[in-house]
Amino acid sequence: MQTTTRVAVIGGGVVGCSVLYHLTKLGWSDVLLLERSDLTSGSTWHAAGGFHTLNGDTNMAALQGYTIKLYRELEEITGMSCGLHHVGGVTLADNKDRFDMLVAERAKHRYMGLETEIITPEDIAKIAPITNTDGIIGGLYDPLDGHLDPSGTTHAYAKAARMGGATIETHVKVETTTQRPDGSWDVITNKGTIHAEHVVNAAGLWAREVGAMAGVYLPLHPMEHQYLVTEETPEIYERDEEHPHVMDPAGESYLRQEGRGLCIGFYEQPCRPWAVDGTPWDFGHELLPDDFDKIEDSIDFAFKRFPVLERAGVKSVIHGPFTFAPDGNPLVGPVPGLRNYWSACGVMAGFSQGGGVGLMLAQWMIEGETERDTFAMDVSRFGDWITPGYTRPKVIENYQRRFSVSYPNEELPAARPHRTTPMYDIFTKMGAVWGQQFGLEVANYFAQGDEPTFETPSFRRSDAFEATAREVTAVRSKAGINEVQNFGKFRISGAGARAWLDRIMAGRIPKAGRLSLTPMLSHKGRLIGDFTVSCTSEAEFYLTASYGSQSYHKRWFEQHAVDGVTVENISDALTGFQIAGPLSREILQACTRDDVTAMRFMDVRDMTVGQVACRVQRVSYTGDLGYEIYCNPMDQRQLWETLWAEGQPKGLTPFGMRAMMSLRLDKFFGSWLSEFSPDYTAAETGMDRFISFKKDVDFIGRTAAEAERETPPDRQLCAFEVDANDADVVAYEPVFIDGQVQGFCTSGGFAHHSAKSIALALIPREKVKEGLQVEIEILGEMRSAKLMTTPPFDADGARMRG
Repeated sequence: MQTTTRVAVIGGGVVGCSVLYHLTKLGWSDVLLLERSDLTSGSTWHAAGGFHTLNGDTNMAALQGYTIKLYRELEEITGMSCGLHHVGGVTLADNKDRFDMLVAERAKHRYMGLETEIITPEDIAKIAPITNTDGIIGGLYDPLDGHLDPSGTTHAYAKAARMGGATIETHVKVETTTQRPDGSWDVITNKGTIHAEHVVNAAGLWAREVGAMAGVYLPLHPMEHQYLVTEETPEIYERDEEHPHVMDPAGESYLRQEGRGLCIGFYEQPCRPWAVDGTPWDFGHELLPDDFDKIEDSIDFAFKRFPVLERAGVKSVIHGPFTFAPDGNPLVGPVPGLRNYWSACGVMAGFSQGGGVGLMLAQWMIEGETERDTFAMDVSRFGDWITPGYTRPKVIENYQRRFSVSYPNEELPAARPHRTTPMYDIFTKMGAVWGQQFGLEVANYFAQGDEPTFETPSFRRSDAFEATAREVTAVRSKAGINEVQNFGKFRISGAGARAWLDRIMAGRIPKAGRLSLTPMLSHKGRLIGDFTVSCTSEAEFYLTASYGSQSYHKRWFEQHAVDGVTVENISDALTGFQIAGPLSREILQACTRDDVTAMRFMDVRDMTVGQVACRVQRVSYTGDLGYEIYCNPMDQRQLWETLWAEGQPKGLTPFGMRAMMSLRLDKFFGSWLSEFSPDYTAAETGMDRFISFKKDVDFIGRTAAEAERETPPDRQLCAFEVDANDADVVAYEPVFIDGQVQGFCTSGGFAHHSAKSIALALIPREKVKEGLQVEIEILGEMRSAKLMTTPPFDADGARMRG
């Protein structure tokens, strides 16, 4: 066995073999895969082998589309069969909400190039005749759906990787991984030690244990999963063509043809986590004991939906474990806090997602970044606060909701509240309706009187609509207050801090006492951060950005660390409040002896507010006159008492994130991971106005940004006023220009102050002209929309800057 390699991939399931193949495809041939047993041991061998493109996250859906199309390529490269059955698939809708979800997904598919279609119950009866369509109001048909041979496909990946120069060693158990001072790894196995520049954890059911060898906790958990294969069924084997897949969310089941019979699997409510305290090392090609009791209700429902099942005998039962992350998406990418250690695990839909995961990880390792935004599966989306005690209930919740309707405003309850600020009980008593971000409870809005303290999930305007309008009015007419805990915050210090920031950030780094807004770019010029930079001295700066992306950003900072500069993540060491609105200056002045009126827009100043030492920044995402007031968490309640005592008589009103996202639309402000993400460049989204091309620094991404400055990109972010009905734009709705899909929405909603339904969208730059009229598809309805070139609130910035 070789003793050195550029990459050691641990795990020989479909994901590990896909990673290995894609590394060779992109040019790295000195790569090695280690499997403790045989290829496919673990979850791969007993998988049902189905694949589909449907996914609530658009980038994940695109990667699933890539995976499915890859199988023909693998067959051509290797001469091996993947056992492909492209039979198409139908997802059923038995209620209006589920149908709305499918219609919204179909709309997204229009600009993604996926040829799905909405079909009627009559169509379903023809396409999938064993389906009882009673109670069904429609469905989504996807011609790409199908199934394959799990073992054959995995071995095809393996052969293609070997053809590219890779080595695969089976019956080699990894026992320890130890990092050397230079960042490389010693991978110690039962057959010797391998020195690897990079390690990839693709260990599937054993990913937790392999991660622990490197001192890292990966938030995933195995769940028991059961599917049945029937005896031969005349309604199936007498057909002229193979029966398509049928996904029945109401019955929490998926069904497909298997030989001359059927295969049906369930995501039952009385589900069970497996191997709670660790996966046994000697587990491999075993199955779990049959357990019909937990799927009894599911089977009864399936008999009604597919009556043929009641007459079909059970040929075999496959009951085995596979892993989930807390939100159901994979855990992929460089593990924060470690050098050259990569995750490729938690891929519970391996034959839908494995190809895309392999491609993204290989791009990440070789090119330094991926071709699209991968945050939905980035291992950094969970911070170091996460524990097995949090992961397990979230995984159970996700399993139970595998086929549930996913609403844009939904807040799932499991493992909550987990992290709270000192204001949690105070805001709860004031009617706070809570959401969560990165494990933190965040107030979405405040209910009053007999209003419910739970927002009903909906694709349309929800029961938070009136409360949001009330809070928006308070901010615009008097003043509003909310927490600033849910900002990611970093302290950058040292003699080289300014020089380092000038290279990391594309924008201008401010002088002492000032702040600036700046994008952070990848080497290819993609947007990877949207930051406020505050300078308190030449050797000290503070950054604020997305709270949910703090681990993602910290990882980038660590990858570009230099001597003489200290980067501290202080996201939870600094908290406070934002006050905004025309009376915010008056309220703050009443709370301090400092001269608030002397603060210019974009000033930052240390001051005492009441009894509390604070750092105050004159800036507000509401687009109004406003201040961000930061303090130690131990002082937050005292700061609240001061601000509330002075502000309440002047109409100061608590407001939440629903109002914040409405207020920003009045100014056409973009939002992180909506308008600003690695999918887009600064020039596409208008963030290039914050790039400092004058500074004499080769900042990261400069070459790409300057190229777009010379030759503007083909698309441009614009705002539209939509003639909406009872539903507004959420994201990814197609934009029709001259009857054709030529763009898509990045986000939107109802701007209560201007009383307009506003959508932000990327469209061809050449189409951006005064008076442009378009149509936007919202929940299957074509809604007219007109281009807006002037923000409806404070267009000249007089109030915000005055």
